[in-house]
Amino acid sequence: MLTLGSALTSQVGRAFALTVAHVLTDASICMQCGTCSFSCPMGINVRAFAWHGMPIDDSFCLSCGECVARCPRHALRFEPIELPKATGG
Repeated sequence: MLTLGSALTSQVGRAFALTVAHVLTDASICMQCGTCSFSCPMGINVRAFAWHGMPIDDSFCLSCGECVARCPRHALRFEPIELPKATGG
């Protein structure tokens, strides 16, 4: 079984992360270096989200993990998304 910890090691892992996880930030340890924003292939200002401790809530985010992998302070992390349960109807 693929876990979030191994999600960035393969294309399949990245697809898994995209479907079940999103990037959360921790403003208390972010030093505003901007490495995350520089690393984002979509040009998202990840640093602004991190500064405010907000999840990356940008429709252009691919959940590719570049920002998470390159953050020197580990202020970014993948967390599972709680998907609503399908109801019969």
